[in-house]
Amino acid sequence: MSLVEVTGLQVDFGGLRAVDGLSFRLEQGAALALVGESGSGKSTVASALLGLHRGTGARVRGEVRVAGTDVQAASEEELRRLRGGRAAMVFQDPLSSLDPYYAIGDQIAEVHRVHARVSRRAARARAVEVLDRVGIPDAARRSRSRPHEFSGGMRQRALIAMALACEPALLIADEPTTALDVTVQAQVLDLLHDLRTETGMGLLLVTHDVGVAAESVDEVLVMRHGRAVEQGPVATVLGAPEQPYTRELLAAVPRVDAPRVVGAGLGEAAPAVPGAAGPGAPGEVVPGVPGEVVLEASGLRRAFGRGKRAVTAVDDVSLTLRRGETLGIVGESGSGKTTLGRMLVGLLQPTAGSITLDGRPHTGVNPAVQMVFQDPVSSLNPRRSVGESVADPLRARGERDQERVRARVGELLERVGLEAAHQDRYPHEFSGGQRQRIGIARALAADPRVVVCDEPVSALDVTTQAHVVALLGELQRELGLALVFVAHDLAVVRQVSDRVAVMRRGRVVEEGPADEVYASPRDPYTRRLLAAVPAVDPEAAALRRARRREPAVV
Repeated sequence: MSLVEVTGLQVDFGGLRAVDGLSFRLEQGAALALVGESGSGKSTVASALLGLHRGTGARVRGEVRVAGTDVQAASEEELRRLRGGRAAMVFQDPLSSLDPYYAIGDQIAEVHRVHARVSRRAARARAVEVLDRVGIPDAARRSRSRPHEFSGGMRQRALIAMALACEPALLIADEPTTALDVTVQAQVLDLLHDLRTETGMGLLLVTHDVGVAAESVDEVLVMRHGRAVEQGPVATVLGAPEQPYTRELLAAVPRVDAPRVVGAGLGEAAPAVPGAAGPGAPGEVVPGVPGEVVLEASGLRRAFGRGKRAVTAVDDVSLTLRRGETLGIVGESGSGKTTLGRMLVGLLQPTAGSITLDGRPHTGVNPAVQMVFQDPVSSLNPRRSVGESVADPLRARGERDQERVRARVGELLERVGLEAAHQDRYPHEFSGGQRQRIGIARALAADPRVVVCDEPVSALDVTTQAHVVALLGELQRELGLALVFVAHDLAVVRQVSDRVAVMRRGRVVEEGPADEVYASPRDPYTRRLLAAVPAVDPEAAALRRARRREPAVV
């Protein structure tokens, strides 16, 4: 009997059909990835395997059997025994899955006691045991820590430990590495691989990242609009896809070993460098001819706190940015890259060092330097229409004529691929990619010379990433913008950057032309970052995993 058997699964939310006639199997000890864009229905499928749609108003049809349990016909008691016992789930956001009030170890022990009926002492011992197994250092002591005292990677490991507490036959991982930097992501994927090898559990991985799938599974099921597009062995589907949509999905995946491509959407040809579409055209940058220096930073330092408790986030960083150029800034979480970006914009003042804009001191917020933030949901006011948010920079410059403001906002929205009529809608009415386009439109409203993009595509699926990156490239060529692209995704940075600066612990450890840094990295840290990037080719992924076997702590 298969570990998971799904036949004709159909899930409706009101008039919306999220999953439409999906069927698949997962055998004992095997690994299957559900891959697709946002809205493809993959997370809905994962929730249906544990009966999580009960009581939500969703209508679920079809047959779902997990570890011998008929999920559709099971009683509440049978589902409780299944969830956490025979099948466990690791969610995307560990902060929302962990209780902020209770110690990590207590939360894991509680799960174990519910299913194993053991004493508190035995449950605590099991919690320490599984925390140690997932690589939490000094597990006995750290089990008494609360979620906010763990890093993002450690919280994800703690969730995996909680899932392992009752030795489930099936682990369902819903986007388990989306918010993590490449080295932590690699460590979590290696952990999942090792656990499968040791315990023989099955793995159902939900992801929009094709590279993550290549690193982790035996088979892939590609989903679109709630339906299966293509399914088969990972090497076959990713190496020789039959369906056009699968080929599009793979074409959108940024790669560290590919030459720089800016301004290309799915299926479009792209110039290799900014301005290649028309040398000498108004507002464009001629390839190979750098523009004038727009922004220059010298000896930047930023510390938080005082005395012995002070933490230096950025330490002696110097850089220059020219018109029409893209500077990529990469590094792990905590490397100081976002702090540096905020200083360049003027949102933070440096503790030491100086910044000049067009040769003049840049000591505060200036309309000529704008920022596109990582999370468009939190950077847009949910109580205001998107048109009002985009209009803020116009009104800040003194524009009071409402007709001219609406006309300009409409132009900006159209320029980023939306409709002028959308300005009367609210943020919740847009997808993640559309909200990021609105953030870009707001940044352009001030007619900037420099735009700092802080992780602008980290929460987006690969095709939406490709469209947003293409948009930034088009705007750069048309307007001659200088871009600072801050990201932990080295593959995306490779695609958009002329030059790259690699940061570690507040310092720039390597800087140079993107092609040189990626092809021949000088610093060991840069080489380690590149080795952690997921490879779309499963054979290459296995080789990279073998090279990462040195001990590491999240």
